[in-house]
Amino acid sequence: MSSKTTFIGAVEIGTSKITVLVGEYTGRELTIIGRGECSSRGVIKGTVVDYKAASECTHSALEQAEREAGERLDLVFLAQTGGHLEGFYNEAAVNVKSSDNMIEPGDVRTVCDLAKWKELPAGRMVVHHIRRPFRVDGRLIPGSPENLVGQQLGVGYWTVHGQEQRLADTIHVIRGFNLEVRELVLASLASGHMVTTAEERQHGVLVIDLGAGTTDFALYRDGAPHTTGVVPVGGTHLTNDLSIGLRLTDGQAEKLKLRFGRAAVQAKDKAHKVWLDGNFAIGDRQFSQQAIEQITAARTWELLEVVKKKLGSSFSTDTCASGVVLTGGTAKLAGIADVAAKVFGVPAHLGEAPTWVSEHLRDPGYHTALGLLYYGVSAQAEKLTPARRGGGFLTGVKRLFA
Repeated sequence: MSSKTTFIGAVEIGTSKITVLVGEYTGRELTIIGRGECSSRGVIKGTVVDYKAASECTHSALEQAEREAGERLDLVFLAQTGGHLEGFYNEAAVNVKSSDNMIEPGDVRTVCDLAKWKELPAGRMVVHHIRRPFRVDGRLIPGSPENLVGQQLGVGYWTVHGQEQRLADTIHVIRGFNLEVRELVLASLASGHMVTTAEERQHGVLVIDLGAGTTDFALYRDGAPHTTGVVPVGGTHLTNDLSIGLRLTDGQAEKLKLRFGRAAVQAKDKAHKVWLDGNFAIGDRQFSQQAIEQITAARTWELLEVVKKKLGSSFSTDTCASGVVLTGGTAKLAGIADVAAKVFGVPAHLGEAPTWVSEHLRDPGYHTALGLLYYGVSAQAEKLTPARRGGGFLTGVKRLFA
């Protein structure tokens, strides 16, 4: 790895906002030196639906981040979410070739290639091959199996794939700024890397990232990602429920959600009222606090139940000893950790960034972008050579997991 400094961008094109962070990477240290944000346009449920609008606000956030950093970006890690993303598990096993049964690099390459190979339907593209731990004669191996002795070597991969066109749309937004997308990274893996410890991932932990338009989740077992998924429902759906139920504009409903929404009903008096604005001006109105809580609580419980159903048999209380960690903007909804604990039957808490993260980036809304930088760099340190602007279009998405 060259000692030359590389300026890396982490870009999250979300339903409610675009977030860009700039990291200065020297080969040994990564320092965050710039941030840019812009209200999102042209994005619904994490998917670009209006290329021009999405490009304009993304480019505004990129320009703002570069201006604050005082540097131009060399490359970008780009978060991926959306209901089009799906995953499947595939495993393989091979007999060790050497006469002394010592596992060699060729055995490892062969079993990995076999486990990753599976033909996708037309129009689908692999985003991640996520390797689970190796097994030697059925025994779990936490690290590399090379030079161990055994008769059979096995491994499995959780493969995430998405619609080529939708993946290309987000890449083109960045390419319109004349930047290289070095890696597509699942939003759930980025935020999960930020709010969990290696020990939690080893014991088993479920990370749920509740955004505005989507809810991403990643289940970890034995120190590695085990299962991931996306539910195309998020905080805007709570807002929409309030808008319909109380006959409000989206803006008014969002205001009530942020001030009085709860993940569980706490108000006991139906007659207790709260004000929309609280300034008693013309147009200010009163609403039953219990009614607000009932609406937000019903949708929150339903959403967490959907996540549990999508996990299916992958999730069990026995293999999730570290419980549930909640992150994302919607995780700030009052009482949501208690509800998650009831739904999943394990302890739950709100995720926090490590203590070394500066105060102005500690909000859950930044966890994905922070994770993009640190997770991406740690996974690809040896590959991070600067690629100046104007290079060729991305010919294939590199994989984070070898």
